[in-house]
Amino acid sequence: MKLKYLHTMVRVKDLDASLRFWRLLGLEETRRIENERGRFTLVFLAPPGQPECPVELTYNWDGDEGLPSDSRHFGHLAYGVEDIYATCDHLARNGVTINRPPRDGHMAFVRSPDNVSVEILQMGDALAPAEPWKSMENTGHW
Repeated sequence: MKLKYLHTMVRVKDLDASLRFWRLLGLEETRRIENERGRFTLVFLAPPGQPECPVELTYNWDGDEGLPSDSRHFGHLAYGVEDIYATCDHLARNGVTINRPPRDGHMAFVRSPDNVSVEILQMGDALAPAEPWKSMENTGHW
């Protein structure tokens, strides 16, 4: 089962102040996504010459009043897999709760025993929606 580290996500309250901080550390912006429908901006930063090691800053346009005190600043770790269905099946058979099933054949979320959220993404194109995943409800939060 092939696994590839993708990114770590951190929620930010003030995108400009956060960008200044991460740039002071030497990270460079590698990608930016503005999502008007979801009202958020994602900024990916990585050390020079290491674009495969990004930090994703997630900025919610309408604010996130719990930041930084409620620990929501840390979002999740993300890993790419060759077959999201096989990966989720393997995890579930070994007692891991699939909090957000891969209904779309592309994305799932699970949590570690220490409550760390882990995003699992299908490498390449999404797989065709398939049972039991496509009709499975979320369990808990992710």
